Amino acid sequence: MSKPLSRLLRREQWAFLARDRSAWGEHLARVRAFLGEGLQAADPSRPVLILGAGPGLEVPWALAPPGTTGWDADPWSRVWTALRHRRWAPWVFADLTGGLAELETTARRAARESWTGRRRDPEVAALRLAGLLPSLQPDPVPLRAWIDAHRPGTILVANVMGQFGVVAERLVEAAFPQPPWEADPERPDPLATALEAWTGRAIRAFLGTLAASGADLWLVHDRAVVFSGGDLDLGPWDGDWCRQLRSPGTPIEASDALAGLEVPPLLTGSRLCLAHRERWLWPVGRGQRHLVEALAFRRPA
Repeated sequence: MSKPLSRLLRREQWAFLARDRSAWGEHLARVRAFLGEGLQAADPSRPVLILGAGPGLEVPWALAPPGTTGWDADPWSRVWTALRHRRWAPWVFADLTGGLAELETTARRAARESWTGRRRDPEVAALRLAGLLPSLQPDPVPLRAWIDAHRPGTILVANVMGQFGVVAERLVEAAFPQPPWEADPERPDPLATALEAWTGRAIRAFLGTLAASGADLWLVHDRAVVFSGGDLDLGPWDGDWCRQLRSPGTPIEASDALAGLEVPPLLTGSRLCLAHRERWLWPVGRGQRHLVEALAFRRPA
């Protein structure tokens, strides 16, 4: 993993930890309860893998069976987990998309002329990158190799998928002198559209690898980011998360953290049964709330 990418992932982790902790209580309790249920249900005779283990804030490691492996690309994640939980767990430091390094290289190549090294005009560079992105096919090779070698019985996915697009955006922005996105919301933005499609391919490949693992899956992730200053609550579960949001008299603006994909259809076709589903709202900042989704898929008895 390149040093710029490593530093970026570390900054994203610190940005997460710097959020308003007064709003964390209920959210953290629900995440820990969900992941703890997955750890307690795990077969201790088979390997357990925690993807997006982070600094150990959300994962109740005391409930993890011996030998449980953490996975997080942040090089400090294992140390923070050890300090917080007094447990030096086996660890993997690798990109779960399998495509961030290629994305970083492509963005930097698009931003500069190869023959002079000078920066291209930002608008020209953005269009060039938008044209290159469809050729990139993220493939989580390290994850698939680890699964093939260890055959885990349970895999927990802790707030990972909703970050694929965020990290990809930061990588692209780092290659440009200023954010390359179209400022006028009424005009098309080819680069944003192409990057969202890349994110969708990364999520689909990631879920495909999980579906083929043969493991029970416990996934918690940001489903959407909601921008609304008014009252907001959730109605009964709906397969379309937009229809579950309720804000009487106030327009709702929301961004889809999973690039338009729905998780259950991509996993239940692999002989996995959806055993648990829930969503809740996490107030992250003024006028911004995350819609969090927790899903558990079990193998047939």
